[in-house]
Amino acid sequence: MQRTLILLKPDALQKRICGKVIARLEEAGLSIRGCKMLRLHPDVLRDHYAHIAEKPFYPEVAAFMASLPVIALVLEGNDAIAQVREMLGVTDSRKAAAGTIRAEFGVDQMVNVAHASDSPETAQKEVHRFFAEEELFEY
Repeated sequence: MQRTLILLKPDALQKRICGKVIARLEEAGLSIRGCKMLRLHPDVLRDHYAHIAEKPFYPEVAAFMASLPVIALVLEGNDAIAQVREMLGVTDSRKAAAGTIRAEFGVDQMVNVAHASDSPETAQKEVHRFFAEEELFEY
């Protein structure tokens, strides 16, 4: 079993599609191990987006991600990281394959419904960035 982090972005909340996205993930056999709504603090955003923090477009990304709360989820399942990324589609919603979540609900590369961990190492860091151990559940 593998765990991954998903952040339902401000556009998902604004469009009121969080339930639809979560339902699709659960219907695919993924289990929710943690879930919470939060506003992303500038320090958390800088840490989370450290790989682009020095890029000229980072302020736009940070402003978007802080514009509304996000819903953070820890999902667990067989090959969860690859499964979630396949279900979401490529980062740029305009290039996402038909039937993917981003193709259906996203707008572009930034306004694309959700962030998802891209590797087991990243997933481990991201899960611990947003969740304390006592906030993760087995059932």
